[in-house]
Amino acid sequence: MKAMILAAGRGERLRPLTDITPKPLLEVRGKPLLQWHIERLRDAGFTRLVVNTSWLAEQIQNWGGDGSRFGVSIRYSYEGPEPLETGGGIYRALPLLGKQPFLVVNGDIFTDFPFENLKHALKPDDLAHLVMVPNPAHHPEGDFYLSPIGHLRTHGAPRLTYSGIGIYRPEFFRDCRKTRFPLLPWLKNAMQIEALSGEEYRGEWCDVGRPENLDALKSK
Repeated sequence: MKAMILAAGRGERLRPLTDITPKPLLEVRGKPLLQWHIERLRDAGFTRLVVNTSWLAEQIQNWGGDGSRFGVSIRYSYEGPEPLETGGGIYRALPLLGKQPFLVVNGDIFTDFPFENLKHALKPDDLAHLVMVPNPAHHPEGDFYLSPIGHLRTHGAPRLTYSGIGIYRPEFFRDCRKTRFPLLPWLKNAMQIEALSGEEYRGEWCDVGRPENLDALKSK
């Protein structure tokens, strides 16, 4: 199974840091965020990686190279000067991801989630499977309801927050087009046909795309 790290965002909330350094290369606990993801994916058995890029793309590609120094293979999906949002970015990278289910992780989170647990998370009728976390302080309303049988829905309580970690089948993007688009409408489409499952994770997880969260991680 391949894995994709989303690394194309501009990081507006973290300016001026991200004016000269792409968000995934900001350091946390002595390593760039991107390195934490690469090493944890590698240790979980994901050695064929795809990284999408846009803002300061050359810095990311020069830093990561072909991935050999980390024991992985990295291919890059350049989106141009304007990122294509999550949905458009994944869709553009599909030729690099192949025809089998693949893992996607946001490049601006910090977590100790055991990625190996997702290798068999997709059920036969699932188009995608998302990892959900308890709602952080900046997002108290959450995103989706996780039903007792493991389906994600837009209505219901309590709600949880999408962690930025998931497994997708290529078929999830079957009717998409090569343009800039968010992921949320397609997640809702999958929910309507009971094809989106999920699980809750209560370990370490942090959205590093906010200055206060980045400062908090650096102080630990």
